[in-house]
Amino acid sequence: MQSTILIVDDEKNIRDGLAEAFALEGYATLTAQDGQEAQNILDDHYVDLVVTDLKMPKVSGMELLQFIKRRWQNIPVIIITAHGDISEAVAAMQYGALEFITKPLDLDHLLKLTKNALEIRELSIKNQELREEVLAQQRISSIIGKSPAMRKIFDLVRKVAPTKASVLITGESGVGKELIADAIHNLSPRRDKPLIKVHCAALAESLLESELFGHEKGAFTGAQTRKRGRFEMADTGSLFLDEIGEINQNVQIKILRVLQERKFERVGGESTLEVDVRFIAATNKDLKLEIEEGRFREDLYYRLNVVNIHVPPLRERREDIPLLAATFLHEFSQENAKEIEGFETRAKQALFAYDWPGNVRELRNCIESAVVMASGRFIVMEDLPPGPRSTQEKKEIHIPALSSLQEAEKILIAETLAMLGWNKTKTAEVLKIGRKTLYQKIDEYGIAQAAEQA
Repeated sequence: MQSTILIVDDEKNIRDGLAEAFALEGYATLTAQDGQEAQNILDDHYVDLVVTDLKMPKVSGMELLQFIKRRWQNIPVIIITAHGDISEAVAAMQYGALEFITKPLDLDHLLKLTKNALEIRELSIKNQELREEVLAQQRISSIIGKSPAMRKIFDLVRKVAPTKASVLITGESGVGKELIADAIHNLSPRRDKPLIKVHCAALAESLLESELFGHEKGAFTGAQTRKRGRFEMADTGSLFLDEIGEINQNVQIKILRVLQERKFERVGGESTLEVDVRFIAATNKDLKLEIEEGRFREDLYYRLNVVNIHVPPLRERREDIPLLAATFLHEFSQENAKEIEGFETRAKQALFAYDWPGNVRELRNCIESAVVMASGRFIVMEDLPPGPRSTQEKKEIHIPALSSLQEAEKILIAETLAMLGWNKTKTAEVLKIGRKTLYQKIDEYGIAQAAEQA
């Protein structure tokens, strides 16, 4: 890419001569006859380097230098000065000038100086871009995964984070929705402002409104002092509403108003407060179904769901399991002062084969437990909790000899249901029959009734 040099001098012959010399070296050039004109050019054009005279009418080279360094720290400035102005040129160096050269100009020296300065500037820009990329990666490093699904999520987080758009994160419990919210905030312009989290399902319905919006003294029994709500605490930052699907309709209406108007009142208050908050919400529910059944407001759904990030369950991205397991192994090995190098083959296979109904959260707890139980340099099958260990244990169903076909079928269905924790969908898959057929067989053989009696 061609570099652009701004030449500033009140002597036309010097301006034109330098412009011609730089053009012959392949640079694009802009010229100004004083500092004022140079400032206007800098406001309108991208410039890579400035060569300026020190003594000029209107705005001097020193004033121009200070103007540049206040706004563009990484633009190198070379000062041209007469022999009698060397003390001022030295002062300019203290203000950030790259170098000064005296008149009459040594053109070869100036061209060499310019070439070196532009190379250093380009390297500095690349280093800054690399630092920003590393910093961005660190800000989402808590999200672990290399599957296509997770790479897509990484890209989406990077796109949406710099904007003000509301984000709805969906997915089963334990998939890492809160980590996605952290990453969005940490990559946003609000990263130095608060990220306030509200776990809606953990709050009693009677307390939720006060928790979100705050309350005035005497607003209700026990309200002995004024309390700031989470919206006020999140002002200029981000608010994460986890399990938004658990909020009742009265509170939904008030949240909708904040989304629309950025205004609300504390419980028991009359003064209207304004906030600047970026909304991030998460749910493990099907909100469209909740809307159909009248439990969630459609207008609030569309306000929240400007951008949707769906995090698939771990069983649908098994290629992430080895990386997650290795990360958690390293974390808990250090935490427990153990030197564990990895997983033996059968343990590794068990982790990969298990469906992880609790998703990443369950995997993390599993590895922590295994590290505590481990006595060698590798995690073995016996160190794993029952869930993942069961995938590799041999299972046999005993059917007595001379059983009728119906008796054998009943035993097979009942034992498979028991092994799979009465997960009827998985039982139907294992037995290679339809779910409807399975339900019919359960009723026909009285298996459900027998289980209830037991």
